[in-house]
Amino acid sequence: MKLENRVCVVVGAGQTPGETIGNGRAAAITYAREGAKLLLVDHVEERAEETRAMIADEGFQANVLVADVTDETGCRAIAEEATARFGRIDVLHYNVGKSQGDGEVAELASENWSDIMTLNLTGYYLTCKHALPTMRAQRSGVIVGISSMAAHGAHMNMTYGVSKAGMNALTKSMAIHNARYGIRVNAIMPGLMDTPMAIERRAREQDRSRDEIRAERARQVPLLGRQGTGWDVAYAALFLASDDARYITGVCLPVDGGLSARG
Repeated sequence: MKLENRVCVVVGAGQTPGETIGNGRAAAITYAREGAKLLLVDHVEERAEETRAMIADEGFQANVLVADVTDETGCRAIAEEATARFGRIDVLHYNVGKSQGDGEVAELASENWSDIMTLNLTGYYLTCKHALPTMRAQRSGVIVGISSMAAHGAHMNMTYGVSKAGMNALTKSMAIHNARYGIRVNAIMPGLMDTPMAIERRAREQDRSRDEIRAERARQVPLLGRQGTGWDVAYAALFLASDDARYITGVCLPVDGGLSARG
C-alpha cells in the first residue's frame, strides 16, 4: 500500500450532490484503499459522512471534521484535530473551490469576487499555514492542492481562473520555502471533468440536460473525446502524495486529456 499508516487530511471530502463522483470524495476513497489514516473535512457534515460511509463499506475507517475554510479558526482547527488525533500530518489534500456567481470584470459584483477568492485561494493559504508547522517539525509532509486548467487562458469564470492561477503561484512558493524541511508541495490542474460541481450547476443554470452538457464538453477533449472523472484526479493525487513522487515538488500537473497541449 502506497500510503500505509500515513495521516491524510482531505479538505473538501464531501461533494455537491450529483450523479457522478467528485474529486475530493474519489481522492478520500483512493487514499483509504492505499492504507491511509483519514480525516475527512467538509463544511457540510452530511456530505463528509456520506464519504465516510462509502469508505466504511469497503472495510476502511475514517474520521469526520466539520470546518469552514473561509474562517481562519476553521483552518486552525483542521491542523489541531489531525495532530491531536494522530500526532502528525503526512498529506494535506485541498479540494475546495467554486465558480458560482462569477463573471467578467465590468459586471462582477465585488462580493462575488471576494467569496470566490476567499474560498478558492485564501482558504488554501490558511489551511496550509496551520498544517505546515506540524510538517516542519516532523521534517516531512506532502501538500496536494486541486487547482484547475482554468488558471491558463481567459474564461467566463474570470475570478475562478484568477484564484486558481493564484493557487499555482502559492504552490510553487510553498514548495521552495519548505523544501529544506522535506515537504513537497504540488498542484493538480483538472481539465473538463464529469463531476457534480462541473455538470449539475451548468445543467441547472442553462436549463439543459446533463447529457447535453457532458457531450458538449467531451467534444473539446483531444483524448478519445471524453471528459475525465474524479478518479482520474484521485489517481494523480495518489501519485503525488506517495513516495513514487518523492523527487517532485513545485509542479502544477495538468490532468486534462490533452487540452493544454493545444497551447
